[in-house]
Amino acid sequence: MPSPCNVVVLISGSGSNLQALLDSIQAGDTPARVCAVISNRADAYGLERAKTVGIATRMLDHKAFDGREAFDAALVEAIDAFEPHLVVLAGFMRILSPGFVRHYAGRLLNIHPSLLPKYKGLHTHQRALEAGDSEHGCSVHFVTEELDGGPLVVQAVVPVQSHDSPTSLAQRVHEQEHQIYPLAVCWFAEGRLRLGEQGALLDDQPLPSTGHLIRT
Repeated sequence: MPSPCNVVVLISGSGSNLQALLDSIQAGDTPARVCAVISNRADAYGLERAKTVGIATRMLDHKAFDGREAFDAALVEAIDAFEPHLVVLAGFMRILSPGFVRHYAGRLLNIHPSLLPKYKGLHTHQRALEAGDSEHGCSVHFVTEELDGGPLVVQAVVPVQSHDSPTSLAQRVHEQEHQIYPLAVCWFAEGRLRLGEQGALLDDQPLPSTGHLIRT
C-alpha cells in the first residue's frame, strides 16, 4: 500500500470544508491524511474540529508579524514541519505573498464561492444576484500569484432561483463546495491531478478552461 498523501489545511473560520474533507477521508473516499490544521485566528472553530479527531493544530496570528512576508515566512516554516504533499486553503482569509505561492507551486489548492473567472474576491453571492445571473457556483483551482486566478480543477454549477437571497444561494453553494473539494483532493492524492506548464491536468489530459464541470 502506498503511503497516504499528507495534507495541511489552512483555515480562518468554522472549517466546514475541512470537515467535509475529514468526512471523505473517514469514509475511505479520499486516500489522504490531514496531518495538521493551521489558522491565523485563535477563535477559528476549525481548530476544535481538528483537535476532536486528534489532528495537530497551530495558530499564527498575522497581526503579530511585521508585514505579509514575515507572516508568510513563519507560515511556511510551520507548514513544512509536517512535510505535506498538498496544502489546502479552506476559508483562509489571507492574501498570500508571491514567495509563498511559488514555494508550494503545484501543490496548493483553493476553493472559491463563484464560477471563476467571475467574481473574484468577496461578496460573490450578492454580486451574482445583482448581475441577474441564472447560474452561480464554486470553483477549486490551483493557486498562482494571480488572486483567484489559477488554473481551474473542478466547478459545481448551481441554478439561481427567483426567490434567492445571498444567504439561501450561499447555502446551496456551500453544499457543493463540500462535494467538489474532497473530490479534487482525492484526485491529487491518487496522483491523477497535477499542475502542468499549460494548466491543470487530470489523468495527464489537459482540463478545459472551466475545469471539470459538475451541474447540479
